[in-house]
Amino acid sequence: MTAVRIELKSDKAGLAIQHWRTFAGAILVGSTERALTQRNAVVAFLVRCASAALLYVSQIALARWMGSAEYGIYVFVWTCVLLAGGLAHLGLNLGIMRLIPVHRERGEWDKVRGLILGGRLFALAAGGAVALAGIAGLWLLGADVSTDDRLAVYLALFCVPLYALTDVQDGIGRANGWMDAALIPPYVVRPLLILALMAAAHAAGLPMIAQTAAGAAIAATWATGVGQALWINARARHAFGLGGRSYAPRLWLASSLPLLAISGCEILLQNTDILVLSRFTTPTDVAIYFAAGKTMSLIMFVHYAVGSAMANKFASLKVQGNEAGLAACVRDAVNWTFWPSLAAALLILSLGRPLLWLFGPQYVAGFPVMAILVVGFLARSAMGPAEFLLNMQGEQWRCAAVMLTAAALDIALNLILVPLYGLTGAAVATAVALTAAAMLNAAVAKARLGLDVAIWRNWPNL
Repeated sequence: MTAVRIELKSDKAGLAIQHWRTFAGAILVGSTERALTQRNAVVAFLVRCASAALLYVSQIALARWMGSAEYGIYVFVWTCVLLAGGLAHLGLNLGIMRLIPVHRERGEWDKVRGLILGGRLFALAAGGAVALAGIAGLWLLGADVSTDDRLAVYLALFCVPLYALTDVQDGIGRANGWMDAALIPPYVVRPLLILALMAAAHAAGLPMIAQTAAGAAIAATWATGVGQALWINARARHAFGLGGRSYAPRLWLASSLPLLAISGCEILLQNTDILVLSRFTTPTDVAIYFAAGKTMSLIMFVHYAVGSAMANKFASLKVQGNEAGLAACVRDAVNWTFWPSLAAALLILSLGRPLLWLFGPQYVAGFPVMAILVVGFLARSAMGPAEFLLNMQGEQWRCAAVMLTAAALDIALNLILVPLYGLTGAAVATAVALTAAAMLNAAVAKARLGLDVAIWRNWPNL
């Protein structure tokens, strides 16, 4: 009897191993659309993992070299760049992800070529205008800002045009399934250059202050944006040829403006806590919170990777009217998002204090922030890339309403809780807002698309 049980267990183990070998083989060499989508998701995930490791090393190095106060100032300044650069293009990075697959399905290659060139020129022009407006506003109204901090912000504003360009090129790459060209420049090359330049400055004996870091960010952002532009040009010439271009800026803006609200609210959800903490607490507190938050947010790279790989697929299935294919695609997306995120969350929490100690002994105080934020991050992962689904299915206005509601809740809770509870208040506010956004997006997907996106409605098919 015992021998029979052992044999049965062995058979089950053999079947499980064979299943995963087949699954892995399909991803690596399969030519079906599902295999290609899986491969894109894996590429995106691996790039973001490499980026996470690189960012973590660079942030530890900056925190050690600069000290918590100067590092906190740099965090605030770079957050301003993220806000300005992420909004300057008016949501065209997401609009492109929806429009290019539609034009491609219809064979409208002149419109694809026009969007690839015109979208980037618009991003550069809009980013330049935002940077000039920021410089003028700081000059006119910056009397309350210290001279050193003002200089750091002035420098950082020069990043905005190329940051906006890189954001739009990210969207172009993801819309076409060019995950390497979309993700490697902003998520690997740029932080690597910042780290290398700051290491060179440190070795040369330059002062490790926010202005030095802002100068490194300028050089890295411009080099990355230009290099990525050349890469995108080469891929576009190979894919779409050198034919004519058709420009439809009104259509672009009509598609992107609701997505601007989504993009802006997404940026606010990621950065409101830092901005409010910068107003009510010390730069050292900001640095501790930033280190804890960014450590825990590593699990969201899975969400981003799957959404990036699935977005153009969602849009293509919409044009094809393939409802069964869309439901299967959603099931895959939810499972690919949640289970790796859960595993990553457990691993990061188990190593939380040692990871924070790498920034410096005082950063270990940020561990409770990690334990609170993980609730919001996992709630979002449990609904899969729901916002990508809604945007690519023509429900961008409802998704915008959801994100506006969540962002307003985030701002209100941060303003109420941060003065009372400091870092803990910021973490609670952010976790609640992320959970609200996830639940509301899931409700919209059910009501408008008839799709259940919650993980408990989409158990994996093994």
